[in-house]
Amino acid sequence: MRLMVLLFTAILGAAPLRAQTPAASPAPDLASASQDSALPVSLDKIRGALRQKQAITLRTLDERPTFRVQILERQRIEELLATLNFKSSSPAPGGGLYGYEQQRQMWNPVDNPMMQPFAAFNQGELLTIALENLIGKYIGGQTITAVKDRIKTSAANAAREEVRQSITDYCAAQPNGGASITICETSSAFAR
Repeated sequence: MRLMVLLFTAILGAAPLRAQTPAASPAPDLASASQDSALPVSLDKIRGALRQKQAITLRTLDERPTFRVQILERQRIEELLATLNFKSSSPAPGGGLYGYEQQRQMWNPVDNPMMQPFAAFNQGELLTIALENLIGKYIGGQTITAVKDRIKTSAANAAREEVRQSITDYCAAQPNGGASITICETSSAFAR
């Protein structure tokens, strides 16, 4: 670690020396000139430290930066994909898959055709049941929604009429028919 600091300091100290124009004097004069200048470091000490070999200690081997990267979005997507079930493409039969399989094993479809699911209905009855379910789902839902909307509208109209009648009664009980009261003036406009 000390070697790194010395090397960094040497690089910082050497950069201004290289930027200057070279002097006509030989190299020993340059060393004496650097000692005369007000540099915060001694180049001789730096050169001496660079020549020495520093022993690698166990402490320097353990000094490694630790970088960790953790991506959570990928895990979350993989967890969601793991919950999807692509094996069953149709809804489970009545009684569950195991009940259906047990009935199939006990009552062979070839030997007992009337013991199969929906075997109690012939084709016409089965078509009638299917149509009743479709009508109930699509048309019945719209009819119920229309009836609910009509009930809501009539309740709102009744509430408006009740409020208007209460304001009219209040204004009639006031002196001069409530001429100076704002709500009475506006309610008389609505009453017409």
